[in-house]
Amino acid sequence: PGWIGGDVAAGLAIAAVGLPTAIAYPAIAGLPPETGLYASIAPLVAYAVFGPSRQLIVGPDAATITVMAAVLASIPNLAAADRPGVAAMLALVVGVLYLGGRFLGLGALSAFLSRPILVGFFAGISLSIVTGQLKRVTGAPVTSDGLIAPFVDLLHKLPEIHWPSLAFAASMFAVLQAATAFRLRIPGPVIVVVLAIALSALLDLPAHGVAVVGDIPARLPRLALPSTGGAGIEPLLLGAVAIFFVSFAAGIVTARSFGQRGGYPVDADREMLGFGAANIAAGLFAAFPITASDSRTAINDAVGGRSQLAGVVAAATLVLAILYLQPALAILPIPALGAILIAAALGLIDIPALRELWRISRIEFVFAMIALVAPITLGVLAGVVVAVGATFAYLLHKMMHPRDALLGRIPGRDGFYKLHRHPDARPVPGLVMALIEGDLLFFNADHVQARLLAIADAAPPDTLWFLLDMSAVTQTDSTAAAMLEEFRADLAARGIRLAFAEFNAEPRALLGRTGLVDATGPTMIFDDLDDALRAFEANPGGTT
Repeated sequence: PGWIGGDVAAGLAIAAVGLPTAIAYPAIAGLPPETGLYASIAPLVAYAVFGPSRQLIVGPDAATITVMAAVLASIPNLAAADRPGVAAMLALVVGVLYLGGRFLGLGALSAFLSRPILVGFFAGISLSIVTGQLKRVTGAPVTSDGLIAPFVDLLHKLPEIHWPSLAFAASMFAVLQAATAFRLRIPGPVIVVVLAIALSALLDLPAHGVAVVGDIPARLPRLALPSTGGAGIEPLLLGAVAIFFVSFAAGIVTARSFGQRGGYPVDADREMLGFGAANIAAGLFAAFPITASDSRTAINDAVGGRSQLAGVVAAATLVLAILYLQPALAILPIPALGAILIAAALGLIDIPALRELWRISRIEFVFAMIALVAPITLGVLAGVVVAVGATFAYLLHKMMHPRDALLGRIPGRDGFYKLHRHPDARPVPGLVMALIEGDLLFFNADHVQARLLAIADAAPPDTLWFLLDMSAVTQTDSTAAAMLEEFRADLAARGIRLAFAEFNAEPRALLGRTGLVDATGPTMIFDDLDDALRAFEANPGGTT
């Protein structure tokens, strides 16, 4: 078929784009560069078999690796030689978590990944990556963490800066920016890797003190269970949970963005199966946790890949690179990889999205800033916890303050209208109609009660009924029921009768069990607002 040629071309392009980042990303976690190549081979084949998307390409991801680096750093007495084995074990555990999530139907968790939190968190991760590259691009022993401290540390160590390395990194970063600005057909990282290797050979950069990648084993990993390197079960499991959260967040965002662009739906549960298989393959073949790669998927989309054959071709191409390009990769300068990582990290900062959040919703912008600052100031692992906490805090904030509205009639028209939205709508004399636009639960009962009392206080002196439109209330609980009973008693003391209309089944049943329906009176419970209005007009002073 004609599409095979397009998939082969796409696979070659994916490998060309993936090679630079595959070599560069492991440095974030202190892993040897070959692990990044391994993470770009077996996982692609596994996702091609088990993944649902014809277009998505998996591989190393900056945010996921940054969290893994924090997990590795948190394990006490972990020797450098044991880090690759522990990273592979983390990938295996993450894969098992994905499969468990798939069979438990936890793909629905993706609905809780709010856009403001993700925009802020990935921006914070990207800034952490940038500061982490100072040592690689300057050659100075920068050891501080955070956003400002590494730059202060660098200022104190100015005499130790290796200026040729810094100049080389700056020139490679300029090449990357130029490739983006001029929209060159060849991706910037590919240009930088080829140029850097050529300059390293021509100028003998290692002899001038510029660090290079060094020997990469010209062999493929064997299928094997990874070693824990003496790491305990608890840090591995907790670390894997943190990596799972971030990799799933990054992966599902990438999947949905390309799904929206391609006009096809994304099933989060099925993606969990694909991501799980890919991470298990990574763990069994000496790699590290991976997720969907936006840059590789973008190349696949741009070149015209139509199936997972593109991913398989990319994996085969990288196998050939390991076997036959080892001498060239060995002299690749480390400052060039630092420049690639800095450029990739800066690309994660979505300034337009942050600007849009500021314009649309200041409270959502605040939550984005919390998620941004947390990984920088508290560390990446604590940042994950804060990001999760901020997500639920944002959700609770929205649910704790349900909106309400007063309803009225427009002369000559049927129906009921919000008074604040329709200037020509008028309240019904003697009748207050209030709509609660959200569920009534224990955490918002006080807020809703305060709003209802404020409406009652502002009601005209001749008010006889207070009608609550319950059509938007799908859930309630005993705390909210007690609040409504207190409100009914308060209204009764004012000589006002409480009425309900348009109950949903679950709230009606619960309020019936608490006795509120009986206390209100069956003649004050209505199927819809029209019935309530007719009853009020027929007998405003009514009796139970």
